Amino acid sequence: MNGFAEGRVTARRDWAPGLITLTVDAPVEPFVAGQFVSLGLELDRQLVRRSYSIASPPGAALEFYLKEVPEGALTPRLTRLSVGEKVWVERKPQGFFTLAYVPPARDIWFIATGTGLGPFIAMLRGTEVWQRFEHVNVVHGVRHAQHLSYGDELASLAAAHPGALSYTSLVSGGPNGSALSGRVTTAVANGTLEQSVGQLLDAERSHLMLCGNPDMILELTMVLTLRGLRKHRMRTPGHISAEKYW
Repeated sequence: MNGFAEGRVTARRDWAPGLITLTVDAPVEPFVAGQFVSLGLELDRQLVRRSYSIASPPGAALEFYLKEVPEGALTPRLTRLSVGEKVWVERKPQGFFTLAYVPPARDIWFIATGTGLGPFIAMLRGTEVWQRFEHVNVVHGVRHAQHLSYGDELASLAAAHPGALSYTSLVSGGPNGSALSGRVTTAVANGTLEQSVGQLLDAERSHLMLCGNPDMILELTMVLTLRGLRKHRMRTPGHISAEKYW
């Protein structure tokens, strides 16, 4: 397979039916937290592939946070892989959704829906984010509470970095337990999120990285634009970086 290396599943963690983290051993080129590679399987003698963010930091075993799309051609097979099974992994990581492209700011907000949390887990497991920012605010929105993942690890990170990490979860459908109820965009628009975190989203001190549902990214960008924040571009530095993840 040109451009792909043969990998093997070395571990899997099931968070909920159809929602897993796969650990894969494969020889890929060096990467930066936030980048992605394509995973592929041979189906009907053809390589079916799709891009996924790496949820682990450089130097660690490759992890991928995956959700089954029942009608999809690939994810139903990927989410059923067992330890020892083969998966093709793109050798060359890609992408610019990394901290290297984030301008100076006091506070960084990692706002994710669903498996869009993956690249942020990779960043949180590294050192750069803790060296560069005074506050790291992680926001994870899901439809059902059982889809909230990595909670124990985020709690451990908060304990390891007292006063530096805030974790807020939101559930938009059904019982929400200790999470906020509703959608991420609504919580930003009505001020609920900032009230819960105890910090303001503003152009003077904040940079936001958005990852997940394209509709969330579009709606939230519109809400933030009305508050004076703008998309970040290299030639015109701003406050919002985004990666669609669907």
